[in-house]
Amino acid sequence: MRLFQHEFFKFVVVGCINTATYYALYLILLNIFGVYYFAAHIIAFAISLVVSFFLNTHYTYGVKPTWSKFIRYPLTQAANTVITSALLYLFVDMLGLNASLAPIAALFFTVPITFFMTGKILKVS
Repeated sequence: MRLFQHEFFKFVVVGCINTATYYALYLILLNIFGVYYFAAHIIAFAISLVVSFFLNTHYTYGVKPTWSKFIRYPLTQAANTVITSALLYLFVDMLGLNASLAPIAALFFTVPITFFMTGKILKVS
């Protein structure tokens, strides 16, 4: 199987696009609008979730997006949301990491979990 056709590679590409979307929104909300870091995280995450759904259905898994899948899709992100949120709190409030860098550090823990869960949800009819 060629690398560009492999689901995990596609998932990583979509993840990079999604992360850039999330991170840009997060930084804009945090630094330009002065939104508290945790609120900025939740808002940016919700918007990037919609972007992620459509990119993953069309590009990564090649499945048709449906309302049923769209409604179930946040379940794939539930673990991601909880883990990322906990890691943000840990990194920023407990370890003193810069709030602008904390989401990047959290990615290393959440990507493998999210890939597995996303495939399970989106490949079901």
